[in-house]
Amino acid sequence: MIRQSNIFSISFSVNQHKNDLQIDMKQKIINMLELQDSMNSKVNADWRNAGNEWYRAIWMEASEMLEHYGWKWWKKQEPEIMQVKLEVVDIVHFALSIRLQQNKVLDEAAEVIAQDFENSMQAEDIKKTIECLALVTLTDQGAHFSFIAGIMKYLDMSFDELYEIYVGKNVLNMFRQDNGYKDGTYKKVWNGREDNEYLADIMKELSGDSQTYQNDIYAALSQNYAA
Repeated sequence: MIRQSNIFSISFSVNQHKNDLQIDMKQKIINMLELQDSMNSKVNADWRNAGNEWYRAIWMEASEMLEHYGWKWWKKQEPEIMQVKLEVVDIVHFALSIRLQQNKVLDEAAEVIAQDFENSMQAEDIKKTIECLALVTLTDQGAHFSFIAGIMKYLDMSFDELYEIYVGKNVLNMFRQDNGYKDGTYKKVWNGREDNEYLADIMKELSGDSQTYQNDIYAALSQNYAA
């Protein structure tokens, strides 16, 4: 027979673990918000007043995501899962920008976003969920992390995986800006391969939990770009 005290102990341990995961998610979201602000500021120091149509970028990326997943019934298509995940990350960049533009305190913004991730919304399949994300975005021009989370569920994509790819893509975006992306001198194809492909290889070799994760990615990109 399991004693009542043991049941309480197990329940406490489970709840404590859940709370630890929520705190970890919230802290990572704060970091993502800070990284996004830095990226936007690098492109335009006054980006909050630039009138950027973030919502348009989101539904356009959603269209690209659907293209990578496959929707054409008249031809054979295999889902390009990694490319779909990269489109999810691109959408997150723009969704974070919308929340940042609302000028909320980062802690409060992260709390709301974390709740959205935990309360995912999805249609009966991934294609319709992508279309739902595009529809609600066009309707209110807002950021809908609950539908992003719904898409992630269909991809078996954890929040930690999203975070690692987001940080990697953010570093790549910074690297591009540092090497002439804005003035058109940056070379996106290195020795016959796109920089995104190099990024994917680099991230496979690194740990997202490392304190030097961002610096290590940047250093590896620099090394490959110069080769």
